[in-house]
Amino acid sequence: MSKIPKAALSLKQFMLRQEVLKLYRTIFRTIRQVPDASSRRELQDWARADFRNNRNQTDELAIKMLIQHGNRNLKELQTSLELSGTGAGSNSDAKSS
Repeated sequence: MSKIPKAALSLKQFMLRQEVLKLYRTIFRTIRQVPDASSRRELQDWARADFRNNRNQTDELAIKMLIQHGNRNLKELQTSLELSGTGAGSNSDAKSS
């Protein structure tokens, strides 16, 4: 008997899953930097709903497109936080001057 479960992921699926999980963690780490509690909660709810709605997506191309969309949204949030002076990169810029 094989010890590999029937639902084992292919290497491509595994790599995509890791990429999605990394994006999820990065989004939530970035959301923690949002100073306003209600905005932070709203962003957390939105992110969870977005990932939950696409949880059963199996098409590789669709998953890659969703990852790109998530990365664009993450970059926008990071830029907004940096411009407001609350982002992680805002302190390092002042120190290097």
